[in-house]
Amino acid sequence: MAPKITHTTALLLGASLAALCAATPSLADDSEFFSLDPIIVEGKDPESTSADKAASVYVADAELERARMGDLKDLFAGIASVSVGGAIPVAQKIFVNGVDMLNLAITVDGVSQNNRIFHHASANAFDPGLMKFVRVDPGVAAADDGPNAMAGAVRMETIDVSDLLEDGDSFGGTYRLSFGDNGETLQNALTLGGREGNFEYLAYLKRAEGKNYTAGDGSEVTGTAANLWAGLVKLAHTNQSGGRLEFSAQRMDDTELRNDKANFGPGRWGINLYDTERTIYSLSFEANNSGEMWDPTFAVGFSETVVNKPNPYGSMGTTNTVSAKFQNTFHLSLSNTVTAGLDFYDRTGDYSDPTDGSFSETARNHGIFAQWRVQPTDRLNVSAGARYDWQKFDGKNAADPTYSYSGASGNLSLVYDVTDSFSVRGGYSNIFGGVQIEDNYQFWRTFNYASLEAARAQNIVLGADFSRGGLTIGGELFRTRIADVREFDSNYDFESEGFNIYGTYGWHNGFARLTFAHSEVERDGVPMSSDSVLDSGTPVGSIIAFEVQQEIESWNLLIGGSLDVALDFDSGASEYADIQELPGYEVVNIFAEYSPPSLPNLKIRAEIQNLFDEDYADRATFGGDFSGFSTLKEPGRTLMISAVTYF
Repeated sequence: MAPKITHTTALLLGASLAALCAATPSLADDSEFFSLDPIIVEGKDPESTSADKAASVYVADAELERARMGDLKDLFAGIASVSVGGAIPVAQKIFVNGVDMLNLAITVDGVSQNNRIFHHASANAFDPGLMKFVRVDPGVAAADDGPNAMAGAVRMETIDVSDLLEDGDSFGGTYRLSFGDNGETLQNALTLGGREGNFEYLAYLKRAEGKNYTAGDGSEVTGTAANLWAGLVKLAHTNQSGGRLEFSAQRMDDTELRNDKANFGPGRWGINLYDTERTIYSLSFEANNSGEMWDPTFAVGFSETVVNKPNPYGSMGTTNTVSAKFQNTFHLSLSNTVTAGLDFYDRTGDYSDPTDGSFSETARNHGIFAQWRVQPTDRLNVSAGARYDWQKFDGKNAADPTYSYSGASGNLSLVYDVTDSFSVRGGYSNIFGGVQIEDNYQFWRTFNYASLEAARAQNIVLGADFSRGGLTIGGELFRTRIADVREFDSNYDFESEGFNIYGTYGWHNGFARLTFAHSEVERDGVPMSSDSVLDSGTPVGSIIAFEVQQEIESWNLLIGGSLDVALDFDSGASEYADIQELPGYEVVNIFAEYSPPSLPNLKIRAEIQNLFDEDYADRATFGGDFSGFSTLKEPGRTLMISAVTYF
């Protein structure tokens, strides 16, 4: 359905566009404050110039900094095409162009993620305080992004010692403290790092404690109290030729009383304990031989997600992945490279309870790949890749045989610079997805594995971009089709299509970013509700995200704000009698950040989130399209005070 724009939203959108176009057209100056310009982050990414990254979306430095004492919704708040529903870390699910991130290839420090688990809890809970780099590649992914990149890829990297210390320093760190009045949530985070010769070490520890928060209507939202620990240890060595060997270990624990269905609002099921853990280990090496024929990298690691729900059934769900990847980049010339290699994962989903016993599914995948990136002319950029995967799948029934699947994948991306300021781009991929492990809290069902088909996805993206001075605007049309999505022991076809529009504008010591996204989803060619496309996607409709910041140098002050807007949306779904139009909302956030001249290593930030006390559940939160359903609402007006000191 076409997006419906209310009078208030039109005013907000008009104000956003005015802010983008009103200032002097020059890029924001470098300063002690973090930049909202994603192009700065893009410039740090050596892969950003390849055609297969033309549609990629980067989380800006200011967005990373803002989210360090927040959650995944804060991390992606400025990117309308990435929706985060669920309100609390244990329940937050991420959707890219309306597609569940379970269908994207996700890596953290080079290690494969996506440990699918309980459908009422998150399979991808990450602490934003750990992140220094986040890139989303929606739709078309490169062959070297990994297997199962059905609807794109997400790459995350955790903080390094170089993010803490200036050149020549041997030891330092940061300490962060924050308090939010809605839920009385207190958070502390300490990061320490040092260098000894060619060795580096880093340690990070975060603690968050609080009570249930209240929604915009003043009602208490049960099951939302903060009780989280997060930590990271990282060791690294750089050899004389620049090669870097790195080991990292991170852990995130969230143990608290939650609504019995953690991603639902208060209701008839009461509250029960959720004991959740997420663990990631990574060992990686990068030769950093840019320009040479031998430029290898490898990464091996382990990631695990545990959801222990002792009441009422004594349920324990664990999903883990062992993965490895080796590749070499052959630098044929400055603008002509071939990256080739092989990768592997072994993924296991376990479930147990005292009544039903223990069950397990396992999927093992071996793949080979190559991606060619070349610039044939000054104006044409090309990226083409292929991979082949072999999968072995073992079901939970001891009598079942091992099932074998295999298939080829290919991708092609082109960027053509029509002028120095204007370019057009397009990409296509056809991806083998194999058979994915089922939600392990569904293992109590009887599965007939012989009826399952291997999934296959097709993605197409067509876009254009314009950049001149401080102004950058662009957008794309997209479509993702995934055939033979697994649902227990049967298959269905899923589709998401829509468009994205973005604009950024920088002026002296200021910046604004506006994104608009619209997506619609179907199952077997018919619009469906959030329940019928669970774990594939969700009906999102139209989302607007706007951010602006301005530095006032004479006052050592940074001020700004953001808008989070969802338009009313009728998905067209009708498979249930109680399906309703998704209600829109308009959320305003403001902040001020101050650096005292007498204390240059201190920053103090005050912000008001949900300034006008909007009563709403995020568009990506389950159940908003059902009348009378108790959705997990976002917090009402929240005053947050935070401080960070660098030493």
